[in-house]
Amino acid sequence: MKRSLFWGLLAGAASPMATAAMGAEPVAVAAPDAPDNDIIVTGSKAEQAGDRQSASPTGLSLSLRETPQSVTIVDRERIDAFALTNVNDLLTQTVGINVERTETDRTEFNARGFDITNFQFDGVGLPMAFGIQSGDLDTVLFERVEAVRGANAIMTGVGNPSATINYLRKRPTTDVRAGAAVFGGSFDMWRVEGDVSGPVDASGRLRVRVIAAHEERASHLDYNRVNRDVFAGLVAWDATPDLTATFGYSRQDNRSDGVLWGALPLVYSDGSRIDYPRSASTSAPWTYWNVLDQTAFAELAYRPGGDWSVRGVATYRHSDERAKILYAYSPNGLPDPATGRGIVGLVGLYPSTNESLLFDGYASGGVDLFGRSHQLAFGVSTGRLDNEQFYAAPDAGVDYGDIRQLASFRALEPAFGTPRREADVRDRLTRAYGAMHVNVTDRLKGVVGATAIWLRTSGLSYGADQARRNEKVSPYLGALYDLTPNVTLYASYTDIFNPQNEVDVTNTRLDPAKGTSIEGGVKGEWFDGRLYGTAAVFRAKQSGLADFAGQFVAGQPGQAGTSYYIGRDTTSTGFEVEVAGRVANRWLLSGGFTHLDIEDEAGQDARTFIPRDTLKLAATYTVPEWRDLRLGGQFRYQGAISTPSGVAGRPIVQDGFATLDLLGGVRLFDRVRADLNVRNVTNARYLGTLKYGQAFYAAPRSVVATLRFAY
Repeated sequence: MKRSLFWGLLAGAASPMATAAMGAEPVAVAAPDAPDNDIIVTGSKAEQAGDRQSASPTGLSLSLRETPQSVTIVDRERIDAFALTNVNDLLTQTVGINVERTETDRTEFNARGFDITNFQFDGVGLPMAFGIQSGDLDTVLFERVEAVRGANAIMTGVGNPSATINYLRKRPTTDVRAGAAVFGGSFDMWRVEGDVSGPVDASGRLRVRVIAAHEERASHLDYNRVNRDVFAGLVAWDATPDLTATFGYSRQDNRSDGVLWGALPLVYSDGSRIDYPRSASTSAPWTYWNVLDQTAFAELAYRPGGDWSVRGVATYRHSDERAKILYAYSPNGLPDPATGRGIVGLVGLYPSTNESLLFDGYASGGVDLFGRSHQLAFGVSTGRLDNEQFYAAPDAGVDYGDIRQLASFRALEPAFGTPRREADVRDRLTRAYGAMHVNVTDRLKGVVGATAIWLRTSGLSYGADQARRNEKVSPYLGALYDLTPNVTLYASYTDIFNPQNEVDVTNTRLDPAKGTSIEGGVKGEWFDGRLYGTAAVFRAKQSGLADFAGQFVAGQPGQAGTSYYIGRDTTSTGFEVEVAGRVANRWLLSGGFTHLDIEDEAGQDARTFIPRDTLKLAATYTVPEWRDLRLGGQFRYQGAISTPSGVAGRPIVQDGFATLDLLGGVRLFDRVRADLNVRNVTNARYLGTLKYGQAFYAAPRSVVATLRFAY
């Protein structure tokens, strides 16, 4: 009966008509008599020893308490409850992570004072160029998202001592599940999702999962609209009881109109702020930024015996970007405060293609040495990333005139010639890594490991040779001591090695940033592991770290409108406090506080666009006897920020601010639930970033209503 139902649901999901009626992850709405879901961000060991799908910085199968670094998990329950349908919104609410909304369709992330460049899928991935996310990455594909803060030296090999973000894909399930959801909200937003999963044969050896979503929305910004389609299909086959093959394909098509390249110029030449409405945009209706991202992977997981596991993954990713964009800037100094003139527009047609191929082989399991049991993990990965960029020049530029009249300005669309290739760059990265969890005594544990990398880059970018050859071995050392049955002290150390993509004013890549990272703290678990807490202090130092110094204009070596940097020695110190889990039977809580100090080699404040203090809290309270009534909220505070050095004029400062989101929902019928999210309840007015001296205002108060079905 269930298999018949499953095939009917799957056939419906595969049809175009059904795609618009499908919904989100089915576990979001439990049956009335289902037990509470305690797994919010508390974490656990992998189901199989050595299953490295989670974002462990060591590659070992360790719980959060056994991991000598800070880890935060945002699970499907929280994603659905607060309608976190894209990764940018999700990471905005993640402890210790800052989201720099530099443009409408390019977003950057940082943690502990440094940019995040490592993004993985099921624990496998290549560093993302510049750490920039193009378009909105949809969360419908993921079971949960994990953030490992600090240096992830073993499992990534390169990068900053910031964080590694790991997206855990939804997988085919052994039982039949189906779900549908419909969303509607402010700014003409509507969305539908679908998710069907289950076994195909009676034995359950062959399982499939189909996921789909469609979203359309306008924006609080003038001209801006987004239309997004997402699809994924996965197949899992138990070839033998010990060998499982999994294949998957996903496709995300993000189409944006009226997009920002750069953002609003913020000050006049006398340093006074330019007054804009919250909807202000320097874009035009004819601009667009379309990103088609396709990924296919094949995975073999073998369990040879005992708790040993061997896993091999091949991943292919292809991304096409098509952008016609308009960048507002002042070529001769900042605009005049009397006339408002001095801002012109740079227009460009920019097709580009990114293609990556990655192979990863990994083994882990237990070993007995000196009368005690330990864990061992090791692996090899190799991959390449090819990037091609094209550019077509317009037949005319844009003069904005009086910037104070921006709301009534309409830029005319120019004509373009044939795009020509301006960049063709290939990166090759090979890694060998290993780690061991050493069971020294019943209370004292150690983690030792290392990774060796070989990085090769070749090609040209806007006439500049990008060739480089880097090799490095980075150690990892960690120690944990169980102070009590519930409390563990820990410390970890690793080297930092970051082959940077940023270029200097000659359009030449900067040398790799090098340094050290150390972290220590205390972790605890209470109420049978349902409540988890941690407090950590950290220090990271990097030499030659890229620091924004300006932007290329026409006639300079680099692409006009892009940024150039200088290398600075930078030190980040700070502390974090975090708690997550079930405080009481009906009350789920997660959140934490982060404090930073970031200085350059002269002891001066550096990277001042990053807030020194952030506080993030989320909580839900349920009343099962009142139709599963659920009330909740998300609170976020960040301290003051200012423009960094290299931005013309006196520093621009944004004071600290706070935002509050509220949630309320009930079960309407047996498997149907309605939720209402109100975002930015206090209608706080703030800029998304000050990193480049340009910015746009974040969204005002808005609402999202969700109707969700789960089987």
